[in-house]
Amino acid sequence: MLTVWKEQPNLGITYPEGFVAAGVRCGLKSLGNDLMLLVSDSEASVGGVFTTNRVQASCVQYSRRVARNGAARAIIVNAGNANACNGEKGEEDNRTLAEWVSRHLNVAPDFVLTASTGIIGHLLPMDKLQSGIENAVRSLEEGSETDMAAAEAIMTTDTRPKYAAVEVDSDNWVAPIRFGGMCKGSGMIAPNMATMLCFLTTDVRMSSELLQEAITRAIAVSFNSVTVDGDTSTNDMCLALASGMGQGEITRQGAGFEDFVEALSKFCIGLAKEIARDGEGATKLVTVEVIGAALYEHAHKIAKTIAESPLVKTAIFGNDPNWGRLLMATGRAGVPIDPAVLDVQIGDITVCSQGRSIEFDRDAAHAYLADNTEVTLTVNLNMGDELATVYTCDYSYDYIKINAEYHT
Repeated sequence: MLTVWKEQPNLGITYPEGFVAAGVRCGLKSLGNDLMLLVSDSEASVGGVFTTNRVQASCVQYSRRVARNGAARAIIVNAGNANACNGEKGEEDNRTLAEWVSRHLNVAPDFVLTASTGIIGHLLPMDKLQSGIENAVRSLEEGSETDMAAAEAIMTTDTRPKYAAVEVDSDNWVAPIRFGGMCKGSGMIAPNMATMLCFLTTDVRMSSELLQEAITRAIAVSFNSVTVDGDTSTNDMCLALASGMGQGEITRQGAGFEDFVEALSKFCIGLAKEIARDGEGATKLVTVEVIGAALYEHAHKIAKTIAESPLVKTAIFGNDPNWGRLLMATGRAGVPIDPAVLDVQIGDITVCSQGRSIEFDRDAAHAYLADNTEVTLTVNLNMGDELATVYTCDYSYDYIKINAEYHT
């Protein structure tokens, strides 16, 4: 079991041993840093989970192949341009980015992962990116890199950088293990890897096969359990690198590995919640819990349907305890249920019992929604012991404004 969970304020992707990162501006966005370079001091094990959208950016296809090889030395990320739907030119430009980084590190291009985020259908301004890569390498050599600058460099419509670091220990480990990470995303968010980018580091010694299983399981309860608007991006990916430069080591399945998965999952859930909290135009982080299901898959599907319902999300923005919308979404999820046994809670206030209206304090329910920036909605199916949680946000007027004007 996990015995220590020590968060590291103001630290992120470089907290685990063996990693450095830089965030610089190369001019792809109108303001701020827009190019991030993460480098591992040695060959790192890699695991990756990628978008299931059939329209995929060049970086997704390329990085999937690199991750399949199981080892990497660097990740280069640009914001402001997705390099998606650019045909052979997009693929060539993506490969060129990896080659430029590889020359600076004196490694093969197949050890460099790539990621892009931004507007679809625009060619990359390669002259700006070449200069940006040179500046990022220079920043690493000067030791002027910061986790915040790196996290800022991958933002698009995000209102703030999202990064974290933690040291964890377990009775089943020989030494504590460090985790670092950052992510971006606030719109076009309904990862079905993997909408968002996430980069994770750890200093544990672990094979790529074990790391891949761990990240796949962690994603299921974190980034694949967060949604803002139900749209899955062309560029989604989550990459995890393990440097092996710490004292911790996990070589096989067992209690130690299960504790690693638990720690990684908890860490990813924290980052995923920040994406929902920062959803475009959001005023509330909304946790949707579906309990009492016969199967986990049923609970998760219902929770995601509720979390993606525009009617539910607008009701939460309006502080309206309209529980009928929760039952509506539950019933259209395509999962076998018995409507006559459903219970619903808003916070800790029961608003529906046995599938029908009951007397409850509507003013208190309204106040709960109005007075809190984090709210919980719970549906009990009363059909079993399985449960699932999905994180989302409300829909405000600003969501429409942001997305109506995104390109123009």
